[in-house]
Amino acid sequence: MGRLDNKIAIVTGGADGIGHAISQAMAREGAKVFVSDIDDAKGSAFVETLRAAGLQAEYVHCDVAEEKDIANLVALAVEKTGRLDILVNNAAIAIGGMPVYEMTDEQWHRLITVNLTSVFRGCKYALPHMIAQKRGSIINMASAQGHIGLDGWTAYAGAKGAVMAMTRQMAVEFGPHNVRVNSISPGTINTPMNEKVIADLGDAVARAWVKMHPIGRIGNPEEVAEAAVYLASDAAGFTTGIDLRVDGGLCVTPRFVPDLL
Repeated sequence: MGRLDNKIAIVTGGADGIGHAISQAMAREGAKVFVSDIDDAKGSAFVETLRAAGLQAEYVHCDVAEEKDIANLVALAVEKTGRLDILVNNAAIAIGGMPVYEMTDEQWHRLITVNLTSVFRGCKYALPHMIAQKRGSIINMASAQGHIGLDGWTAYAGAKGAVMAMTRQMAVEFGPHNVRVNSISPGTINTPMNEKVIADLGDAVARAWVKMHPIGRIGNPEEVAEAAVYLASDAAGFTTGIDLRVDGGLCVTPRFVPDLL
């Protein structure tokens, strides 16, 4: 038996990276997973591989910057299955590597819309269903960056810090309805998003990331996925309002930034 047998899950940003790993892990544990993304070709191909393996999954286009897409995603999952047990607000973008005074308003609003407003909207549309069924688990993707500083990432840190604050608030507010709300703060993970950061800023960034983690490497998406499966499962039935750091010790070290030269 799987840890998530017969549960219905939504994962945003599920076509690659951490979302891909979470979708795959939840499907393997018995959940029916609605995988959403803006990359329709990649998302559809991924879902086909899950189905070919005998797992339950559907792909749904969803641009989390668009409220109507999020509303449609939740409505579709509930319409097809009758309920919603798990929501993983995972979709995010990385805009940074610059002093805050060099960031444009357009960059700021884009980052906040995708990384923070999408979490609000996902919860907004999922919570009424979870409250009605008196059961649910929401997992919001935060970041080690919301705990500790790194030059050039003020906006990203602000958005992820706000995700954690919202998570705690919702855990208090909706706990009486048996809806659990938690967040996960990954350290540096080997994802396409971080590969893009390296492409933009250079290989020295990758070497620096490794040195920042006491465990001596960056993480794998599957390691974050295991944390998400736990938080979604009945094993975490008494766990709410936490931020689970999957960060290779990054957040407990003195903030040392190795020389990038």
